[in-house]
Amino acid sequence: GGQMMPFHEVADAELVRGFSQIIRVDRQRTISVTADLDTTKGNSAEIMTDLQENFFEDFLKRNPTVSINLEGQSKESKKTMDSVIRGFVIGLCIIFILLSFVFKSYVEPLIVMAAIPFGLVGAVAGHLLLGIDWTMPSTIGFVSLAGIVVNDSIVLVTFIKIRLADGSPVLEAVHQAGMQRFRPVILTSATTVAGLSPMMLETSLQAQFLIPMAVSIAFGLMFATVLVLLLVPSLYSLLARLGWSQKIAKR
Repeated sequence: GGQMMPFHEVADAELVRGFSQIIRVDRQRTISVTADLDTTKGNSAEIMTDLQENFFEDFLKRNPTVSINLEGQSKESKKTMDSVIRGFVIGLCIIFILLSFVFKSYVEPLIVMAAIPFGLVGAVAGHLLLGIDWTMPSTIGFVSLAGIVVNDSIVLVTFIKIRLADGSPVLEAVHQAGMQRFRPVILTSATTVAGLSPMMLETSLQAQFLIPMAVSIAFGLMFATVLVLLLVPSLYSLLARLGWSQKIAKR
């Protein structure tokens, strides 16, 4: 019935001798502690973080000759995270190099890429709103988002440069970019979010692994798109006043 009862009321316990073996790893006596996790009630990352903060430190102080090595899912997750972060940094460098060649500037690519951090805010907010734990697919989704969210910024910056090439002042160019590119930017993001909606609404067990990734991309893109329409023109105008971005483009 799910009620709590004393152990002796349901079973008899007897201590006896049993067979055992001494396991060594690199000539060190080793004991492996394993557990199966019910993912519907707990998150492995949160459990390991709690153990590291509230148990391991005190345990090692009481047993100074003992060392703890994390293996299994925890170790593989850390290895995967390191690989994802390394790939994320490499991806950002490639985006910056490509945009530098296209825009012939080292500042304007930074304006385009300024929306990427705000995508993380939207991704985290989406997980909180839907009550989904942040997992490895969530991180992979955010890394993928970095290459998607810059598209809207590229549209705005390119339009600004076209208006500057026609002789328009900076403020007029950024104003026209915000007005005339509003619908293309919104439609570009809306179609992407609409395409991810069926995955986010899927309830089958097979889709549960991919839902956090879809949430990161969809909510991150929605949040970043709104900020792109405000942030990119403002940054371009500010940096143009400081002389750090292109004020007049020659044909």
